[in-house]
Amino acid sequence: MKFILDLFPIVLFFGAYKLADIYTATAVLMAATLVQSAIMYKLERKLATMQKITLVLVLGFGALTLGLHDERFIKWKPTLLYAGLATALVVGQVLLKKNFLQMLLGSQLKLPAPVWQRLNLTWMLYCVFMASLNAYVAAYFSTEDWVNFKLWGYVFPLVFIVSQGVYIARHLPKEEESA
Repeated sequence: MKFILDLFPIVLFFGAYKLADIYTATAVLMAATLVQSAIMYKLERKLATMQKITLVLVLGFGALTLGLHDERFIKWKPTLLYAGLATALVVGQVLLKKNFLQMLLGSQLKLPAPVWQRLNLTWMLYCVFMASLNAYVAAYFSTEDWVNFKLWGYVFPLVFIVSQGVYIARHLPKEEESA
């Protein structure tokens, strides 16, 4: 269910782009992200920090795209999101000596400290990779190519999340250990 809810805005964005243009698609993305956030709030009685950030960025960059009639804003939103996440993880780790990933998920996952450090580093590198990849596609390819990349590029987060799940599963305490 959550995966379908996560894909909902991007699929509608893609469909609106194919039927109309980037500006219509941007308006649809903004509306779909609002609906997605409302559904998530109704289901969980709160919005995750990542959902709040995504909502603000989609609405902000979407408004700039529509208001200034400039598609570059919506195309660069994912780059800013991923770069911001990478920066937050680096600042937390290096300057504040805190593992933000562990702070966010530590109550749900009991993992050894070295595993949290590797996860944090992996997420930093992943975010830098995704920010760079989106920046490259946004800068050097057509809007049509960028929109296709946004849809089919979902394979990157899917593979990353599944691989993280497999890695984490190996380090979770066994049932008898946690009892």
